[in-house]
Amino acid sequence: MKSIYFKNFSATAAMVVMSFLFLGLALVFLGRSYVINSYRAGMETNAQEVSRSAQALASDGELNDWSLRMTLSTVSQTSGNHIFLTDTAGTVVSCSDMNIACVHLGRQLGSGVLSALNANGSLNQITTLGGFYEKPHYVVAQPIRSAADDSVIGYVFVAADSATIVDSWDTFLLVYLAAAAAVMVMALLMAFMTSKRMAKPLDEMARATRHFAHGDFSVRVEEGDRTDEIGALASAFNTMADSLEKSEQRRNDFIANVSHELKTPMTTIAGYAEGLLDGTIPKENEDKYLAIIAEETRRLSRLVRSMLDISRLESTGTSLTRRREFDLLEVVITTLLSFEDRANQKKLEMDLQLPENHVNVLGDPDAITRVVYNLLDNAIKFAREGSTLTVALWKTDGKAYVSVRDQGETIPESDLPFIFDRFHKSDRSRSLDRDGVGLGLYLVKSILDAHGEDIAVTSKDGQTEFVFTVMLAPPAPKEKAAKEKKK
Repeated sequence: MKSIYFKNFSATAAMVVMSFLFLGLALVFLGRSYVINSYRAGMETNAQEVSRSAQALASDGELNDWSLRMTLSTVSQTSGNHIFLTDTAGTVVSCSDMNIACVHLGRQLGSGVLSALNANGSLNQITTLGGFYEKPHYVVAQPIRSAADDSVIGYVFVAADSATIVDSWDTFLLVYLAAAAAVMVMALLMAFMTSKRMAKPLDEMARATRHFAHGDFSVRVEEGDRTDEIGALASAFNTMADSLEKSEQRRNDFIANVSHELKTPMTTIAGYAEGLLDGTIPKENEDKYLAIIAEETRRLSRLVRSMLDISRLESTGTSLTRRREFDLLEVVITTLLSFEDRANQKKLEMDLQLPENHVNVLGDPDAITRVVYNLLDNAIKFAREGSTLTVALWKTDGKAYVSVRDQGETIPESDLPFIFDRFHKSDRSRSLDRDGVGLGLYLVKSILDAHGEDIAVTSKDGQTEFVFTVMLAPPAPKEKAAKEKKK
């Protein structure tokens, strides 16, 4: 398969060649006409200069002065044109040829040439001048006037063989072709280097995507020190690869953890059920093991329900349509009441630092209730028996803050960065939390992230505290007016 570099360079080279081809065609059609017109314009200028010189040097209307002939020769050598003068009858009286016995002197032009010249006031055409030249020439002619009375005293003819003009065009064309070839080579070299530089990361990306297709997300593209769009693309590609690799790792961890969490209760249920069926478990212990089976079944049900909640939250997020104003204080108190029996069983002291007035916030009340429930459930589960459970609620700077603090074992500092990961359990939770599935705190973090809120955890000297925020609802118009009046 052709590399991206080869395709890119081929396309660029084709564009360069096509550009020069179109430029060459334009030069053939337009440049040739321009060169010929420029040359003929130069011939007209020569004719005007010779006419002025003849007017100044002609004595008594005579155009065969030797100094005038020298002028014709000089102009002819400079321009490459053949120049001669005729009298009013059309007889050649002076020529640019330096040969004294010039073959042109004394020759007579046809009357048709002079008639056309007198009728138009000038002559500019391709002609043989009535047989004066053996083959057609570009001829420019105009009258020479007397300085005394402005009468016509003769005519100046400037002629050029068509081959001379073609040679001039050929010279120009050769110069163009040489310059064009040099520029084309430079353009192709630059295209080669640019294509190679641009295509290298693209080729690497193509190879990396083929690795991705086979499940290998470890491949990266070399970014170098590029600051252009390709560099930005390479950086974005590597960022995407990092995200895919982490996502794949999370997926593998999730599958492994789910397999482990499902395997434990299912193994327990299957083992005890088989023991009941084959009589291994005595009749008098059946109720005990049936209770264990029921508890493991409930644990399995909680695990599946938690995973469904997380899947639904990750796929749809917390819908903005469900967000409304509600009293966070009421949510905290109601949730606390649902844990009254569990708190009494562990003989926990409840330290409630709650405000007297309502704390109205904006959010999904069911989701925030789930956050408070999970944090209280986690705190009561790991609180030391007979210790104090502290729940606080306050507001500041447009945010409501909820704190849940328990007294129990300290969470290792190495575990704190992973406390909100799926299925993460510290050593203490594995030893104490036989009913947990490791998804409660992950669900808490997911709900708060969906609300754009924060949660923090600290654990030190046997005290573990979780603090999260919720956006305060804007004050009602009457309340707002009262505050402004108070100010």
